Amino acid sequence: MTLTLIGIALWYAGHFWKRILPGAHESMGQKAKGLSALIIFSGLLAMIIGVRGAEFIPVYTPLPGMGHLVNLTMLVSIFLFGAGDASGVTKTKIRHPMLMGMLVWAASHLLVNGDLISVVLFASLAIWAVLEIIVINRATGPWQRPDRGPFSKDIKLGVVTLVLYAIIAFLHYLLGYHPFLGTYG
Repeated sequence: MTLTLIGIALWYAGHFWKRILPGAHESMGQKAKGLSALIIFSGLLAMIIGVRGAEFIPVYTPLPGMGHLVNLTMLVSIFLFGAGDASGVTKTKIRHPMLMGMLVWAASHLLVNGDLISVVLFASLAIWAVLEIIVINRATGPWQRPDRGPFSKDIKLGVVTLVLYAIIAFLHYLLGYHPFLGTYG
């Protein structure tokens, strides 16, 4: 659990230090981006290793068949992760598509993982996404909707989403999780 908590702390620090210590961030110039990436990557690695090595401590039992709902919500999540860069129609409808994708991703995983380490990890990342939205909104003010791009960009993103989903599902299968059986355990 300790390694996972360190990873979560690094994730938060890597994302928030620009807002919390803007002077220090600005004084580093371009090096700040590299340092942020290193801190975030270190946090991600610590979270992965920590979760993989954590003892299974049940907190709640997920409802049977929730994996099927998660399969659908994960498609939405992956689509949202890419919508900010797709420059299509969706980008004009949602202010923070990547953070909303993270929120959907975290909430989805809470539907199928009822053990303590999963609850701590996914709840922490959901809280991070909400806090990040609040911090960005305060820093940037009212949303200036981007120009609407062609719907074809959203269709291309949909195809990429399906490919990425297939890859992610396969990786889950290799790790011993079986999402198409309605459960991840």
